[in-house]
This record gives sequence, structure tokens and C-alpha cells, in this order.
Amino acid sequence: MNEAETRAELIDPKLKACGWGVVEGSKILREYNITAGKIQTGGIRAKKLTADYVLVYKGIKLAVVEAKSDDLGVGEGVAQAKQYAEKLNLETTYSTNGKEIYSICMKTGVEGLVADYLTPEELWNKTFAFQNDWRDKFSAIPFEDVGGSKGARYYQEIAVNNTLEAIANNADRILLTLATGTGKTFIAFQIAWKLFQTRWNLKRDGSRRPRILFLADRNILANQAFNAFSAFPVDALVRISPKEISRNGNVPTNGSIFFTIFQTFMTNAKVVKKIVPSEPISLAAEPIVEYGTEQFNFGQYPKDYFDFIIIDECHRGGANDEGNWRGILEYFSPAVQLGLTATPKRKDNVDTYKYFGEPVYVYSLKEGINDGFLTPFKVKRIKTTLDDYLYTSDDKIIEGEIEKGKLYTESDFNKIIEIKAREEKRVQLYMDDANQKEKAIIFCATQDHASAVRDLVNQYKKSTDPNYCVRVTANDGEIGEQFLREFQDNEKTIPTILTTSQKLSTGVDARNIRNIVLMRPVNSMIEFKQNCRARNTYV
Repeated sequence: MNEAETRAELIDPKLKACGWGVVEGSKILREYNITAGKIQTGGIRAKKLTADYVLVYKGIKLAVVEAKSDDLGVGEGVAQAKQYAEKLNLETTYSTNGKEIYSICMKTGVEGLVADYLTPEELWNKTFAFQNDWRDKFSAIPFEDVGGSKGARYYQEIAVNNTLEAIANNADRILLTLATGTGKTFIAFQIAWKLFQTRWNLKRDGSRRPRILFLADRNILANQAFNAFSAFPVDALVRISPKEISRNGNVPTNGSIFFTIFQTFMTNAKVVKKIVPSEPISLAAEPIVEYGTEQFNFGQYPKDYFDFIIIDECHRGGANDEGNWRGILEYFSPAVQLGLTATPKRKDNVDTYKYFGEPVYVYSLKEGINDGFLTPFKVKRIKTTLDDYLYTSDDKIIEGEIEKGKLYTESDFNKIIEIKAREEKRVQLYMDDANQKEKAIIFCATQDHASAVRDLVNQYKKSTDPNYCVRVTANDGEIGEQFLREFQDNEKTIPTILTTSQKLSTGVDARNIRNIVLMRPVNSMIEFKQNCRARNTYV
């Protein structure tokens, strides 16, 4: 028999006899695509990793079965069975030719021929030695379909399940490390969704829905998350803003899922003083108002108000021992706190890993590219004849003062020294090399530099649209946010190019970006790779 016939006549009946697809809560996923296939030259994809069978019980994938024709030996599928189980982070995997079953435990290394597949309950008990009611409750809630998505990718599912497993086991600090562009906000949404639907809270009694806080350090990230959580009831979502707090005189409490930035929580400080009168105070005297220490916005909430806190890009100060935001995390210390980061452990973020502990799951940029979920990028280096500068007497200084004898290098350009002709040449080189109809983001040294580059791009553009290139920085306010929304819309081609400085460097949900242009120094390989989210990167 060929493989298809072997499956139909030998493997399927055996799985059914062991309870798979029969026992309530069990099901079999056939031809399950694990990866999307690496994107290769010309946009062609490599072959996907596809498991013949994935065994699911109580909503959790538990094992892989790799099938081969009964004409082949049972060992022919062992390597693939191990590869797929490793990808899916599964403890148990099988290889079979229909006549024999070869079982492998990825955890203990024990392997060998067995008479039958483990039943759903047996496999569940093998995978989870210690039973946990909250694990059962979380797994009973299916992943929510977001905007017609085709479901969670395999690594997103692992990240969600590992986080919920940590919560079920009463962990209070949890860390996820996943490369930029892999959907950390989607993962955060699914975790929050399951906590909300199961009525998990700090008391773990199911008496009420949890109060969840999503903390970011930039409005664009908080806004993206707010929009990504749209499947929740409208009255459950609250966007905390300084204007709302000022208008109402206090922080909002009428919701379940709250979104804000660290800066909002750290503002509106009321500086208070203690006054010690020099003379005894009579009963007729004005009452003395006693002041305490500084009270920030976050201090208006009780310390145990939030059950669960998600800290986006947590490596950027929130968990730093010296960070200004650390006080927020320490104030809400009773809450279970989940840190999201794209940055692997290194010298300058050891405090993050010390605070949250080792990640419960890591998914790297390399894995994302090899799996076909991230686009491989090609770097094009553009050099001019003026990549450093030493003042000479025949140079004309238009504004400011120049330090004679000083060699100005790349890090000085557009911060300390500006040479317009240099920027004109760099923009011209890019515009001549790139397809001007393809979307691009240009990262500049400062907001002023982003403004200058925007104008230069529009001077060299072939398009007749005045908003072909726009600037999106902190100074652009609502008009910048509107430009960004239009840029993110795949149905719109204008604006085609955005210039920015730091505002978009941490990631923005925008597809169909072909080019990333770095017109400022990038001082670490991690930051460089985080910025390289398009097909071509110009530096």
C-alpha cells in the first residue's frame, strides 16, 4: 500500500481504537502545517514542515504521529517525528508504518516499539504529571479568531500555553522573548482572552473577571494593542489618557482591560509639603492640610487593583533597577506581571531577565525567517565621499559654530553638524535605486532630520501626490497618527514613504513594506535586526 492507503486502512483505525477522535475533547489534526516555508529568491517558498497527524486533547497539542507506507520500515519516520515534536515543543511523538508503532519521549529520551498509542487521558497524564484545575479551564477556552485570522501560528500557541501554564502554577513574574514582527500583541490578546473568559483573578476563585493592564512606553504601541483587543466587549476596554484623567479628576476604573503608557502613569504628580507651625494652633484657626510624598497617577489605584499586567518592550527601562518606571511595577507587585521583549539576554538588559526570570519561551529572528513567518532581508550599503568631515577654511558655515581640527564622524551628522548636500545625495541615491511605488520607512537621526529628509524625498519623487512622503514623529501629533493609519492600510498607496526618528523603531503593524532606510547610526546588532523588517534595508 502507498502512504495514503496505509493511513486510511491501518493508522486511522488504530488511532480510533485508542480513543482519538472518539473520546470527548480529543481530535486529530491531519496534514498540519507547522511552518509557512522559508521565503526564497523571487518570492518562492521552500517546502513547509507538515505533520501527518497531531493529537489534541482538551485543546492542547500533545503528540505527533509521522506516517510511512507499510512497505517501509517503521524507522523511516523517526527523524521527522522528532523534528516536528521539537518544533511544536511536544514531549511525545510517534513514527508508524501502520504495522508497527515506534514511540519516542523527547523529555526522557526513552524510545522503542509499543503495541498501541496512548489514549487521550493517558497522554494527558504523561504530559502533565501534576494535574491543575486552572490548566483545564484555560485549555477549555479556544483561541479567539481575530479579524478572520487563520488561527495561531505554532510558536504563538506555545507562547500562550507556556504563559498560562506558568500562571496556573502560581508564577508571578513571566517573560516571553520573541523577535519583532512575530505577533507579541496577538499573543498578549489570546492570554488576556483566556484569563477573561475563565474569570481568573488574583484570588483564583472565579468570583469576578480579571482587571488587566497593558503597559507600553509609546502611544503607538498602546493604541495598536487597544485596537488588537477589539474582540472584547466595548465596555471592557479602557484607554487611559492624561486628558481623561485631568477632565475627570481621577483615573478610570470602569472596565476590565486597561491600556496606557508609562509616562501617563508617571505624570500629574502632586507635590505636597508638610508644615510645622511655629505657634500652637487655636480651634478657630484654618485647618492645616497635611501633605505626603509625591502621588503619581498610578498611585490612585490600590496596589492590588490589577490582577495581570502586560509590559510591552519590557527591556526598555521598566524592569531596570535604576529605571524611572520600576516604581510602577513594584507598586503593583501583587499582580502577575508578563514581560514582552524582542531582545535576547545581553549585558545591557540583565536587569530585565533578573526581574522576570528566564523566558518561558523564546522565538528568534532566525527561526522566524527559516519558518517563513518573517521576510529575509538584504542589506544594501550606500556610501558617499563625505562620511566624515574636517572643517577647512574654504567651507561656508551657514549657522552655528564649528570646532576647528575636530573630525566629525557618522554619529555627529544631523545631531551636531548638518551638511545639506550630503543628505541630498543620500536621498537621491536611494530614490534612484529603489522602486518609488514601494512602501518604505526612513529612520532619521532626529525629528528635524526627518523633516529635512521628507522634504528632499518629495523634491525627488516621481509621484504628483503632495503626501507621497510624510513625517511621523512625536511632534506631528494627530496628523502624524492619521498619516500612519493611512500608511498601514494595505488598500492605500499614499503615503508611500514615512520618515521618522525613534517613534516607529520598536515596531509598527504595517504590511507590504518593501524597504527600510537607516539614515542614522544603529549601535547594536539587535536593534539593527529589529529595524530590518522589510525585504531591503538601506544603510
